[in-house]
Amino acid sequence: MVQQPSYWKVLTRRKALSQESGDGEGKLNRVLGLYDLTALGVGSTLGAGVYVLAGQIAKDQAGPSVIISFAIAALASLLAGVCYAEFGARVPKAGSAYIYSYVCIGEFAAFVIGWNLILEYMIGTASVCRGISLYLDTLINDTLKTTFAEVAPMHIAFLGSYFDFFAFGLVVVFGVALAFGVETSAMANNFCTCLNLSILLFVIVAGAIKSSWSNWTIDVYSTNTTNIPEGLNVGSGGFFPFGFSGTLKGAATCFFGFVGFDCIATTGEEVRNPRKNIPRSILLSLLVIFLCYFGVSTVLTLMVPYYLQDANAPLPSAFKEVGWNFAMWIVSIGGLVGLLASLLGALFPLPRIMYSMAQDGLLFRYLGKIHPRYRVPVIGSIFAAILTALIAGLFDLAQLVDLLSIGTLLAYSVVAISITILRYMDNSETFNTHEVIAENGHANGTNHHHSNGNGNSNGHTASESTLLTSPGERVTFKTVVSQMFNFRRVEVPNQLTTRIVGTLITLFCLLSMGIGLIFMQAYDALINNQLWVLVLLIVLVTLTLLVLVFICLQPREAYARVFRVPFVPVVPAVSIFINIYLMLQLDMMTWIRFGVWMVIGLAIYFFYGLPNSFRDLKRQRVGWQKLRYSEYF
Repeated sequence: MVQQPSYWKVLTRRKALSQESGDGEGKLNRVLGLYDLTALGVGSTLGAGVYVLAGQIAKDQAGPSVIISFAIAALASLLAGVCYAEFGARVPKAGSAYIYSYVCIGEFAAFVIGWNLILEYMIGTASVCRGISLYLDTLINDTLKTTFAEVAPMHIAFLGSYFDFFAFGLVVVFGVALAFGVETSAMANNFCTCLNLSILLFVIVAGAIKSSWSNWTIDVYSTNTTNIPEGLNVGSGGFFPFGFSGTLKGAATCFFGFVGFDCIATTGEEVRNPRKNIPRSILLSLLVIFLCYFGVSTVLTLMVPYYLQDANAPLPSAFKEVGWNFAMWIVSIGGLVGLLASLLGALFPLPRIMYSMAQDGLLFRYLGKIHPRYRVPVIGSIFAAILTALIAGLFDLAQLVDLLSIGTLLAYSVVAISITILRYMDNSETFNTHEVIAENGHANGTNHHHSNGNGNSNGHTASESTLLTSPGERVTFKTVVSQMFNFRRVEVPNQLTTRIVGTLITLFCLLSMGIGLIFMQAYDALINNQLWVLVLLIVLVTLTLLVLVFICLQPREAYARVFRVPFVPVVPAVSIFINIYLMLQLDMMTWIRFGVWMVIGLAIYFFYGLPNSFRDLKRQRVGWQKLRYSEYF
């Protein structure tokens, strides 16, 4: 009699790593190269932010030291980027952080991440479309706003003041275009990105010609600064007018200017040679993005004093200030082109996330159907476009933008956690299962891919591998303490060491949250050297360092000839801490909206995804029992 699987085993089961690490053809069309991927990452990130963000931060937070703010933000993004790069090389599948967490943590964590990625890309796309609509409106004297307000006014508090037909139509057009061909979409994105980079290069060169080093050494108390607007807080002048704390505050804002490169990780099944091209494109796109932000912020603060920056349109205002009116129009066109490239980059990953989750049976199956001719998830693409178009047309997104931050930072954190677990993970059970299946040749009925009736494989492994429920040696306090210090010099990861690392990385997240709360809630006490906060901070930091030391003592996996994150677990740990600290900066209403979105997602999972997974695991267990029985007859 076959033992019934428990729901806990379903919630914590992981995908087989060996299953996800091949370069096979898959169902999607492998047409993207290194250039296409880099253009996708750059285009999705360098939207309106590069034309606006530097001026806003320089004026209110960092002054000329905004260039250091961007450097710090780039470093933080690089830490997340190298984690994505390793997983992109080792698990070249559609789904990004969703697949990565499924491989390392388990099904429930993977669903939570996937559901948040859907939120991130939907709101990101909708906000870009609203931005294009508003940007275009400024060039045509608010004609769109006036017309739509007369035709379709809305008087509901949490919605916009009118239905934006332009934003709605823009998403539908681009979504349908993406649904019927990756190559054409990539060509359009490449063109927009190249044009955007050319305009930014013009801005940097032209700005350098009209720059003045004196704008970085301004003395706000001298008689030469009579043009300072009355009532404006200009700090103390110089390169750090608001102190280094202002530079760090600016870095937290700058960090979100780098959000978008992770869309590269969703293309794993549509890339030629993904093991090399995905890591290279992620790191190359981050380099290009940083150079653009750094160059624009440098010339902007050298052209015009930081306190005279226009927060809404800093670049056109700066060129107007130095007398180059023709450059204003070039910059205006650049902003529109950048927004179009950002729209393509934001809309591209959404159907890939839905496709991957639908293939696993966690979302409705029809969203994962692949068109036989175009080899893209056409139904999922159109569904995602219509849903996003409704959000773009209905909602005033000013209050929803922070939800982007939660989804992105949570995904970044889980990827960093997954890298740590993967490096110290025991994969023997998974690999042994595949070896037995391969040796016995049971491709039908007992294969680790289960057909759902529509020709779609759910991608679950026959191995019921979990971090918490796998059988192994009897775990006692003595064996755990002994293994924490690795007294027995264990060199190969096993189930006990994997559980220990999983527990330690969870403890590290909690300690990071505690340190972040101290910096947020007790910053004044810390500055005044109050004893209680100093003792508490020292204790938490000491415990955090001990956790990292214990992780380092555990046995690691054998060397793999793919791109790997250096200095594990330190690099992922720093990335986790930064992400948690930035999440703590978000306000309570943002967390409430996030909670509402999660309630909807959990309802879908527990009433649809979990029963699917339970049935799949039950069938697989029956098939596995038949396979074992057939070995003797």
